[in-house]
Amino acid sequence: MMEEVSHPVESGTLTPPPTAPPVVSSTSPPTQVGMTPPPQAPMSYSTSPPSSSYTPTSAPLQGSAYPSPMVQNPAPPTYPTSNYQGTPEASTIMLPDMPEYNTDQENRGDSGSAGGMWGWFRSASQNTFVQSVVEKTKTGVDRMITTLDPGMTPYLRQGGDISVIVASEKMVKWGAVRDAFQRVFGTANVKGIPAQSGVAPQPVGYAAGLRGARDRISYLRRSGLVDERQLCVAVESFIAELLPDKWFDIGCVMLEDPARNINLEMFTQAVPIPPEIVSHVQSATPSDYNLSWSGLSVTIGQAFQHHMPWVQPTDWHKTLTGQSRQTIIYDAVVTLAGLYQEKLPKTTPGRPI
Repeated sequence: MMEEVSHPVESGTLTPPPTAPPVVSSTSPPTQVGMTPPPQAPMSYSTSPPSSSYTPTSAPLQGSAYPSPMVQNPAPPTYPTSNYQGTPEASTIMLPDMPEYNTDQENRGDSGSAGGMWGWFRSASQNTFVQSVVEKTKTGVDRMITTLDPGMTPYLRQGGDISVIVASEKMVKWGAVRDAFQRVFGTANVKGIPAQSGVAPQPVGYAAGLRGARDRISYLRRSGLVDERQLCVAVESFIAELLPDKWFDIGCVMLEDPARNINLEMFTQAVPIPPEIVSHVQSATPSDYNLSWSGLSVTIGQAFQHHMPWVQPTDWHKTLTGQSRQTIIYDAVVTLAGLYQEKLPKTTPGRPI
């Protein structure tokens, strides 16, 4: 039987009863001061997070076996699982639905909503308003070019449905006919071919002038240089005594169109000739000249060259009047071409409606 031991209590001081020593887990042996802990086996660490209330939202940092709760990277996106095995073939790529394009209708240029660009151009080209705009644009461009270089006018107006053969290779004649027809019809094909006449070099009188122009056109047809139905124009200059002892130089312009049965004659303005020039050509022609019925053997131009060497024999008109011979012929052919245009059938291209 154990004896009870009483402990004295000092006044004012309470002494707590002794408590049991703390229980230490076997996994953590106590370490006493001055004692060396026994060797322990190497520690192995698991990559799984320790059981605690904290759950990391990202994988541990590279090179560290411990997850760091201080680094919180956003979670990587998740993708739905599929049976994707690689890049699909080109034929299996699905594109959005597109409207079908009818290439056959496009090539045909059919009208309608699927006619395409070419169909629009074709329909627009048949529109009178569009044609008028295109024609005005072309006219404006041509006018600008001819203003900068007037010599380009004949080249821009070459073409069309009117074809004219002039019975002369001289620029003063066929050039005047070309410019006049292109002015009246807009465009015209004009060509000069040399031709001969059966009258004297210097015809005298209207009858001789008409005969000389007709002979030149007949020469082209007989020689086969032009077709029998070809439109031809000839120019023949002559002198005539319109007033007593006053002579004038006149040009006869003749047009023949057998295909449409149109024959026209026109005369240029009369240019006065000095009396001494006329006396020279009359005295220089032999009395037995075989073509005296139609005129003289010496031309007015040759007489001008004899009396006035500074005057050009082929264009003495410009020296006397200030107007060149080509301009004088041109004015007459413009009137002739206008008369010819009025006589054409209404269905003929180039005729005004």
